[in-house]
Amino acid sequence: MAAVAPPLSTWLVAACSPAECGADEHRHHPHKCCAGGSNVMFGQRRELGARRRGAARSGMAMAVALQSERRTVEKKPDVKQRRVVVTGMGVVTPLGHDPDVFYNNLLNGVSGISEIETFDCSKFPTRIAGEIKSFSTDGWVAPKLARRMDKFMLYLITAGKKALEHGGLTEELRNEMDKTRCGVLIGSAMGGMKVFNDAIEALRVSYKKMNPFCVPFATTNMGSAILAMDLGWMGPNYSISTACATSNFCILNAANHIRRGEADVMLCGGSDAPLIPIGLGGFVACRALSQRNSDPTKASRPWDVDRDGFVMGEGAGVLVLEELEHAKQRGAKIFAEFLGGSFTCDAYHMTEPHPEGRGITLCIEKALADSGVAREEINYVNAHATSTQSGDLKEYEAIVRCLGQNPQLRVNSTKSMTGHLIGAAGGIEAVAAVQAIRTGWVHPNLNLENPEKIVVSS
Repeated sequence: MAAVAPPLSTWLVAACSPAECGADEHRHHPHKCCAGGSNVMFGQRRELGARRRGAARSGMAMAVALQSERRTVEKKPDVKQRRVVVTGMGVVTPLGHDPDVFYNNLLNGVSGISEIETFDCSKFPTRIAGEIKSFSTDGWVAPKLARRMDKFMLYLITAGKKALEHGGLTEELRNEMDKTRCGVLIGSAMGGMKVFNDAIEALRVSYKKMNPFCVPFATTNMGSAILAMDLGWMGPNYSISTACATSNFCILNAANHIRRGEADVMLCGGSDAPLIPIGLGGFVACRALSQRNSDPTKASRPWDVDRDGFVMGEGAGVLVLEELEHAKQRGAKIFAEFLGGSFTCDAYHMTEPHPEGRGITLCIEKALADSGVAREEINYVNAHATSTQSGDLKEYEAIVRCLGQNPQLRVNSTKSMTGHLIGAAGGIEAVAAVQAIRTGWVHPNLNLENPEKIVVSS
């Protein structure tokens, strides 16, 4: 676990088949993952029944007893009977703004780490990041709003709408859907840092110079709120902010809303844009960042003996989660199935993981139990591994402790190429995991040149 992330929301992402992985075991090359499959946390794409095009299912009627006499109350469906599938993906990342471009760059070992260009950071000991060099909101965000919003909101809305497009949820189709059963749960760890920072600078002159939108546009929930207003979606809408675990908490909560019968479609994930002086300076003060400025692409090196801290990144990752029957009715393409997950907390320290990895272990075990998946069936984990000294090893030890008996197990870290996107990390890594399930290939661990002994031995 990287700096400032005490809560844990661990995802086990796997394509679970006894099929052999590729013969090339070199850690810098992508591995072929299994192509057939049984149950997984994000289950493999498989035939889920005949699909037909038609109107989306309407909201479920609920009879409520308002008087003392007996009345029949329609029960909500059993959560285990409502299956959740992934039908769309959207990303804004240092490696591209399309799910396929993004994943192909990961498979090819392309690094998105480079020198920071957005502002002068010459006086900082860290001057590198997973910075987005080219980004446009054209066609995704109204120009008037685009000029006022913080980048985290622009990334969020753009990734969210791209996920809808990717999932075939056109405006025409969305207008036929019951919008009271569609929700948005896309969180942020840092929120509108630049909007808030600019407001402080304006206040030094006069409160009259402050942007009237500085307060709402700085809050972590406003991105989800604006997107929901744009879409007219009236279902669950809020923001969870749990540092580096933000996206995972949002995705699991979104899935639970569908499982409990409270929604049919949820946009979920995370977004962050911390690459401003106060953001960089704050993490420098924590002594959490790599200072390998002379060789940026080598800076993020999870599990490598020579790692010297994580590399900041920015962007957004969003999934469309949908109730299975709802997806089948509209003829949606199904990429994966969500089977379960869990929430836990180390309850130990603000930045350091528990020495025995208790929180991580508990979370994995509870996630397995919730999903009904046997530990032997898991053969791929997209790890949090940020490239910090203690966090990488404690997480890896917990993974091996829980799942290490499977010789097919593959573990990788997307952050070796994107850097750490803080609250958006779990969102883009969820997309990477779904793409692994969809394509059968897992990406390499960049810069793992001198692995820790435990990594070699296991």
